[in-house]
This record gives sequence, C-alpha cells and structure tokens, in this order.
Amino acid sequence: MKVTANLVDILQQKIYPAQITIRNQKITSIKRVSKAKNYILPGFIDSHIHIESSMQPPSSFAMLALKHGTIATISDPHEIANVLGLKGVYYMLENAKKTPLKIYFGASPCVPATRFETSGAKLGVKEIEELLKRDDILYLSEVMNFPGLIANEKEIMRKIAIAKKYKKHIDGHCPGLRGENLSKYISAGIETDHESFTLEEAEEKIKKGLKIEIREGSAAKNYEALHPLIAKYPDKLMFCSDDRHPDDLEKEHINSLVKRSLKKGYDLFDVLKIACINPVIHYGLDVGMLRVGDKADFIIVDNLENFEVQKTIIDGKIAYSKEEKDSFSVPEIINNFHISPKKEEDFEIEKCEEYLVIKAIDKQLITEKRYFKGEVPNIKNDILLFSVVNRYQNAKPALGLIEGFGLKKGAIASSVAHDSHNIVAVGCDKKSLSIVINEIIKHKGGICVYDGEKTDILELDIAGLMSSKEPHFVAKKYAKLQQKAKNLGSLLTSPFMTLSFMALLVIPKLKLSDKGLFDSEKFEFTKICKSQKGF
Repeated sequence: MKVTANLVDILQQKIYPAQITIRNQKITSIKRVSKAKNYILPGFIDSHIHIESSMQPPSSFAMLALKHGTIATISDPHEIANVLGLKGVYYMLENAKKTPLKIYFGASPCVPATRFETSGAKLGVKEIEELLKRDDILYLSEVMNFPGLIANEKEIMRKIAIAKKYKKHIDGHCPGLRGENLSKYISAGIETDHESFTLEEAEEKIKKGLKIEIREGSAAKNYEALHPLIAKYPDKLMFCSDDRHPDDLEKEHINSLVKRSLKKGYDLFDVLKIACINPVIHYGLDVGMLRVGDKADFIIVDNLENFEVQKTIIDGKIAYSKEEKDSFSVPEIINNFHISPKKEEDFEIEKCEEYLVIKAIDKQLITEKRYFKGEVPNIKNDILLFSVVNRYQNAKPALGLIEGFGLKKGAIASSVAHDSHNIVAVGCDKKSLSIVINEIIKHKGGICVYDGEKTDILELDIAGLMSSKEPHFVAKKYAKLQQKAKNLGSLLTSPFMTLSFMALLVIPKLKLSDKGLFDSEKFEFTKICKSQKGF
C-alpha cells in the first residue's frame, strides 16, 4: 500500500507532502513529494474510558469511534466486572478481537466499589493477579479507593504490589486530593489521574509527578477548567472521556477536544502530542507514531481545522473509510439477572412527619440533602418516588424520595447504575414505578420510559449494560428515550445519566443503594424518616 498526503510529523514538528509505503503492517519508507492533498497524522487515543458507558460492546463501540479517527483506547472494564467478574472481563477481551481498534484493557482493583451495596461479583487479590499476569491486560485500572490506600489497607496495597510485580502501569482516581495525602497516594506508585476539577488541583498533581488526563465525557466535563494546562504542560497531559454515551459517541470523540483546543489558539503540535502521542509513550502501546519501522496506524483527514476523517488505517489496513458502509455482526450475549417481577405494594413508602430527600443536581454527580413535610410522592413540589432494586437476587426494593427529576407523570428506570448496576428508577407513583421496573426485569436490562400509558425500552441484553443491536440504532434509541423523559417534564440535561449516578455511594452527599438510604459524607446508612433525635 502507498499513501500520499501532507504528513503531520508531530515528533519533529513538521508538515510536508509525502508518500508513505506500507508493507506487512509497517511503514517501510517515507519520501517527500512535490505536493499532496489531505493530511495524514497519527490517530487519536482515549486514555481512559469505560466502553460499557457507550451501551455497546467493544466491537460495536469501535464502529462509532473509528469514524472519528480514534485508533486506540485505554479501557477499564470496571462496569462489567461489577456484574460478571472475571467472566465479564474475558468477554470484553474476546469481543475486542473482532475489531481492528486497538483496545487495551486493565484489571479493575475496586470491584465492588463499597460493601454497602450488592454487586454481581468481586475481583479480589487472586483475581487481580490472574488478570495482571496476562499479556493482554496492560495496567491496574483506576485505584478509586484512595482513602484505603492512604490508610494502608491490606487488600488495595496487595493489588498495587501485584501490579508492580508484573511491571504494569497503575492508574489513579483521586478527586480533590491535595497536600500530604496526595503525596502519599502518588508515592504508592500511582501514575495518572482523570478526576481533577480545578486548575490548581491538576497543577499540584502534575508538579508532584502525575500525568493528568483531561476528561470530557457525557457525565463529567472538565475541559473548560483544565485546558490552560495545554500551554504549560503538553508533555504531561492526555485526553480522555471516562464515560461516553451512545448518542454523544455517534457525534464525536477525542477529535472534538482537538478541534476545541485549536480554536482556543493552542499550538497544533502540542495538542496533537496530547491526543496522539503521549498515551503511546506513557503506556508503551503497540501503536505507530508515523515513523519508518512503526506500525502503520494513522488517519487521513481533509484539513487541520475540521479534521473530517476520510480513512482510519490500523496495522496497514483500512479500519474505516468514509466511502464504505460499516459491517455489523451481532455480538455474543452474557448476563447476570436473577429476579422476579415486583408488586405495586412493594413500592409503598412509609409515612413520616418529615422526610429526608435526595436532591439531584443537573450535570453533577453529587447530590444535596432536602427536608420535606407533606404527602409523598408530591408532584407539585417535585418530590418523587425513588427505588433501587437488587437485580442479582430477590430482595425487598430499597425506597427513597428524590427531587430534581421534574417528572409530571409516569416513570423512568435503568439497569445502568454505577457501580453495582442494580435497577434504579424514579416515578410519580408506585404503579408507574412497578411497571417501569418490571419492564427492565422482563428484558433482563435496559433503559426504559413509562409515560402513563405505555413503555418504551432500549434493551441492554449484554450484562444489563450493553445492547446487541446495531450501534447507530442504539444511539438513536437512547436519544429518543432521553427526549421522552424530558417530555414527561424532566428539565435535566441528561435524565438517564443523572439517574445512573444516584446509587453511586462514593460521591456525596446522599444516595440510595439496594440496601437503603446512604449518607456519603458520614459513609453510613441513614433513615428516611426524622425521629425525635433527627435523621
């Protein structure tokens, strides 16, 4: 294969017309020519993503990512590991072989995230070692339990020691961590962080030795706060998504951060170094950087402003072409869903003089505490029923009250609920709540809306997290259901995204697990009803 285009040499910071010769998956020569159209450059890399958040398995995820010039991802299979353990991780590894996209998986050390919820599996020390000894497991995924590390808890320290034993990279996760505790966290061997919210926090982490992954996903968006780092620390940065929902992935990926950065006036080579080169160097990826002898991994774009991808080449073969139609194959289905339908009376909430209510906040993972006196549910005051239902074994549903969803009728529910992925649902009444939850149970996973008359569902038949349907269908269906939730009265930017984090106990202030209402600041269960002593 020979390709002629204007070569963007990021390492040498040069752009010139060139003819590239490819043989046996590698670049064998690069020759200057007099002129060329289009541009050729190394492909984009997402340095931290949970592929499950796209609601598609790796093979389907790749169909959308490749068209945006993504050639590799650093992927944490944390979500499916919480549902299926090692079986889920191995599923991701096998399915990823069906796509040319270079997907590098890690071993997730924090499964389950807490002991205050029911998950489908656990990855203990034994399981982490089984994974890290494999050549196709690249690194120890994000060490979310940073308080445990700082306290020298035995299990997390043993998992880190195993990563060092096998000479694997160690990813971090330390939102808001500063000062001496940050220094201790880094000294344990942590190398990256994608959770910085402020410029000052990120800069301290860089100065203490961490690489910062600037995150811009569907849920958490930190680019606007962190982009000034680009001018000062281009060698210490990478771009990542963390979570990218199907409708967002269909529109854009890492390419969007490249375009935004250039519009802000940052140097082209600095931006492309962050997007294309730094992850390869940091993780030691088997990904080419457009040099003679490298793997032939690159993209061809129309110009260096819009970056409209014409072709994505991986290992010397066309992985995506704008001129050709995608080819889709139905993935294997695995799951862990073992409960019977629920009754309407299961969602009868106890009577209280005053209630403790979760207050959801638009575009935020955190919640606030709200106190309410009166009849519940109370649609006028936006105090709705909230439930988390154990999907791994039959158990009494956990009930609470939530403000912020704004539904005027019906209910919404999802089996995507970080991190244990039980069923989460918000409804205007117990009948609506039971109907939408039972629809999820019937299909063994999904995203569902009940409008008071009928249900509409995107089935997530793979682990209750991902769909076996064609990826463009998944993206359109998800967008349709989001709009239906808004038609019921929700003013949230992304109702299902917000819903999926309402059972995430490690994020303040008040959440609901399948075991009950949880105060994430005190890190203990609490009561929905106020007693004489308070809550």
